[in-house]
Amino acid sequence: MLDKSLPNGVMFNAYPDSIGSRLSDTVSLLARPEFQNVFSLFYILPTFFQSDLDRGFSINRYELNDELVSESDLQALKQMNIVLKFDLVLNHLSVRSPQFLDMLEKGDQSRYRDFFIDWNRFWEGEGEMSDKDYIVPNEAHLDKLFMRKPELPILFVRFPDGSERPYWNTFYQQINYRELEADDLKHLRILSPDVIEKIINQVNTRISAGEDFRDVDLGDHQDYMDQVMDIVESKRRYLGQMDLNAESEVVWAFYEETLKRLADFGGKLIRLDAFAYLHKKPGLANFFNTPGTWDYLDRLKSIAERHRLTLLPEIHGQYGKKLHSAVAGAGYPIYDFFLPGLLLDALDQGRSTYLLRWIDEIQSKDIRTVNMLGCHDGIPVLDLDGFTADEGYQAGILEKDNIEAIIERVLERGGRVKNLFGTDGKKIAYYQINATYFSALGEDEQKLRLARAIQLFMPGIPQVWYLDLFAGKNDYAAADSGATAGHKEINRTTLTDDMVATGLQSAVVLDQLEMMRLRNTAAAFNGTLHVVDTPSNELEMTWSHEDDTITLKASLESLCFTISHSTAGGGAQVYNYPR
Repeated sequence: MLDKSLPNGVMFNAYPDSIGSRLSDTVSLLARPEFQNVFSLFYILPTFFQSDLDRGFSINRYELNDELVSESDLQALKQMNIVLKFDLVLNHLSVRSPQFLDMLEKGDQSRYRDFFIDWNRFWEGEGEMSDKDYIVPNEAHLDKLFMRKPELPILFVRFPDGSERPYWNTFYQQINYRELEADDLKHLRILSPDVIEKIINQVNTRISAGEDFRDVDLGDHQDYMDQVMDIVESKRRYLGQMDLNAESEVVWAFYEETLKRLADFGGKLIRLDAFAYLHKKPGLANFFNTPGTWDYLDRLKSIAERHRLTLLPEIHGQYGKKLHSAVAGAGYPIYDFFLPGLLLDALDQGRSTYLLRWIDEIQSKDIRTVNMLGCHDGIPVLDLDGFTADEGYQAGILEKDNIEAIIERVLERGGRVKNLFGTDGKKIAYYQINATYFSALGEDEQKLRLARAIQLFMPGIPQVWYLDLFAGKNDYAAADSGATAGHKEINRTTLTDDMVATGLQSAVVLDQLEMMRLRNTAAAFNGTLHVVDTPSNELEMTWSHEDDTITLKASLESLCFTISHSTAGGGAQVYNYPR
């Protein structure tokens, strides 16, 4: 178990509006007879809160999103004894947050002036000023920076005095301009109404076309260019996520307030999103810097303990870096980002070799995990890889050719791929593949059944993505929509009542529910796991606790498997899949 106060059961995972249109629709689903005793936990993704971008991970306020969530939903989940898991997005906050808006309004007089990271202040003395008024860090620093996008992570912020200042922006950003109106130029009384109308039309034509409006030709009135541009810039609106300055005590007061609020909502397990980016220091990588990251984690843990919360640090990094082992060794549960790729290898290649090595590591190092097949993001592939360090190459959990083979198979089955980039804009690593897990498996129902069975028998808490449960297929229209991070929408289809009804008549859905009910209720899973030494094309796993025993026996070639359950009262039942 992750923590004595947490149930050792199955976790449901969805957005508030993944099923129907509001969280109440998911609550109704979980109350159906088919879902009785299936789930003990529910990871509700952060559109639960007031947010504006990145499907919830750009949070404005950690308050209920009234359009999707109500207090009655939380009470209903509590009555079902379902424990809640929430996100604390550590590294960043929306530009529409009260803190950022206060800084835009009050500038240097804002109490949140240092809540975010002034790029030039941070890098002062560590680089050269560019002709665009931001510091370019020294090459030695740039070589170490871990980047999530091709360009430097900067967003220019306009202060009330008209100055433009670069702020650290690791993830998403967008600047929009509202079109000019007649009242905006009314103070330019020397200009006739016809001239003002002409200027407005010229500028607005550029804005509506998404083109640069700064070089419009005002003809005889070019002397007014600076004034007009200043008005346009004053109408600037931002969209994005600004990195927080964890050197500021105001930020830590915000973390304290937020963790208390999450506990008040009924949260027990808190996923620390993007925590590895939080600590920043010139000369370090901006990703899991040490010892600073550990110092931050310790401080967060102290706050969490005051509110009886368990922290789940979310980190993606090559297996060869051993970051997962370090975080687990420090006493934190981790995400098992290795299992999805290992199962794709095992089921496509008909071998348990690499999967068994990972199970052995989990057991021998007593690593506490939350595992999954699919999720709101993508199927991790970066995590499977090795890493070249000062001490030489550290092997991955899979060899590179096996990782590449997984990627190629999923792409052939209709998936997409997301990469990471260096400061020169060149790809430095594959990051994740985007597909539903069912489509990643070639839409083979028996593979999905067996993948689910193995997941449920793995050590740790099994987290179940709602769309995996319903054998969801790739949503290409959503992926091609052009929305920010649209590639992820391939695995985020909203299920209607009709889709749910159809799914609950499907054998692959009902079989998963049956297996999950066993995992959620069988006492054996509170005990110990024994993995039998079998040929590599077979798998046998047994959990036992006192007189309760449950065993999975599977052929990774034929994909047929059985689950045998013996209870303390002497009862025994065998489940054969496929039927």
